[in-house]
Amino acid sequence: MNSSKAQNTLALTKLNLRHDWLKIVLWILGLAGLMAVAAAKFGGIYGTQKAMNTIAETLRTPAMVSLLGPFTATKPYTTAMIYGSEMMVFMGLFAAMMNLYFAVHATRAQEDTGTSELLLAHAVGRQSPLLAAIAELAIINVAAGVIEALGLQAANMPGADAAGNWLFGLGLAAFGFMFGTFALLFSQVVSNARSATILSYSWLGILFVARMGTDIQDPDLTWWTIFGWIEKMELYTNNVWTPLALMLGMSVIVLAVTIALAASRDIGAGLITPRAGRARASRFLQGPLSLLARLERTSTWIWLIGMFLLGVSYGSIFGTVGDLAKANPTLSKLLGGAGTDAANKAIILAMANKLAIIFVVVATIPALLTILRLNNDEKKGYLELQHAAPISRLRLFASFAGHGLVVGSLSFLLALVGMVVAGASSATVTISAARYLRGFVGFWPALLVVCGIGALLVGLLPRLQSLVWILPIYGVISLYLGPLLDFPTWATRLTPYGWVNEVPVKAIQWAPVGWMTALACVLFVLGYLAYRRRDLTMN
Repeated sequence: MNSSKAQNTLALTKLNLRHDWLKIVLWILGLAGLMAVAAAKFGGIYGTQKAMNTIAETLRTPAMVSLLGPFTATKPYTTAMIYGSEMMVFMGLFAAMMNLYFAVHATRAQEDTGTSELLLAHAVGRQSPLLAAIAELAIINVAAGVIEALGLQAANMPGADAAGNWLFGLGLAAFGFMFGTFALLFSQVVSNARSATILSYSWLGILFVARMGTDIQDPDLTWWTIFGWIEKMELYTNNVWTPLALMLGMSVIVLAVTIALAASRDIGAGLITPRAGRARASRFLQGPLSLLARLERTSTWIWLIGMFLLGVSYGSIFGTVGDLAKANPTLSKLLGGAGTDAANKAIILAMANKLAIIFVVVATIPALLTILRLNNDEKKGYLELQHAAPISRLRLFASFAGHGLVVGSLSFLLALVGMVVAGASSATVTISAARYLRGFVGFWPALLVVCGIGALLVGLLPRLQSLVWILPIYGVISLYLGPLLDFPTWATRLTPYGWVNEVPVKAIQWAPVGWMTALACVLFVLGYLAYRRRDLTMN
């Protein structure tokens, strides 16, 4: 590469780090802290051979394999083996999400706001912004990997060794960096940050679902899913470094393609050119809601179809998960036909509860993205014409909040419907659709409350509105890993999701449904009142 094209890359890297330092610190401390705290707790939870044998059998069930990957360790088990099996896939998912954010933020998002154009007007090379983004990702991941490994060393977990601790930390760093390079690639393909984010998360979701399917059917095929490389490191048993080399190799290939594509496009443009719009606006574009729906139509369809397919992919394994006769023939004979059916039904419903948690948290994402877009569009000046027109703030606020709620609610519902449809055709027992959909009634008010908190921040504290993302992130951590880490009840109830009982295993508790729905309505009203009274947000 010509040196002039990379001019002042180091200065831009320093600028990016200075601008993002607080977010970087929070992400790294959050991931490393979670790993260290979990490692410290595992010694007490799984400190006896009996406890480890029990959890090992649980981890080998198809339901847990689909969520966490296969448990390949052999007896005698150690606490570190259990920890590595339970945490690796989960932490890899969060490491990938961190990198997707910073990759899009440092490239396409800066082009959207005009920051890249201002920088390139100075003595900055044509490829310097992209190279600075790559350098920033590398620094973030190396720092995160080292701190995570040191945290595991300090935890002194029974059965852990230095090789396993460093492989865990550096493996997460390589895995996250690899997905960061994917996001950089997608940022060259499309013409705005929102599309780049959607493509990046869609790719992450596709690879995760592919890993889940191959882990259940044929673990050898997991090598082809890319996401599955992280579980092939066999932590604290064989400590295989080959997957880490594969991740770095893939990163180099993707970066080479990304740099080549970046050199062939204009600033602010993507390789996929948006098609020209109509010469005259449709009569349906008469207000902010219809305009927003029009602008969001592509991402809306992606979310709705993607969530339905996510539900189908999980529902399709119900036949494997809920087949006790195949998983444990001896126990099935002891229970008899009726007992086996009852056990299969209980297993499937328990998994449906865990899936409902995942679905509602994921469905919260499009809802919050739309609600928070109100301030983001104001900052970019997109709403100036609407503010100049006779459109009330109530109508504008309600348009963004309403559209977000509709998309989030439909995404959640379609995920459950997809699970029901696929589960009905694959499960060995019959469970009514109404039983499964208890999950929607139970968890939907939690989605409303999280969105209401987001709306309140939009109106009251627009500069801090991103803090609302703490709720779904902590929600999935506390409810997904909470039972494995022995979280107390109060810790799981720090988010609205934790107040929902185990639907559809149990009957719906209508009291939490009622007060959370009422609380959500109050939050939206307070959010609007604050939005009506404050000044518009500007860059």
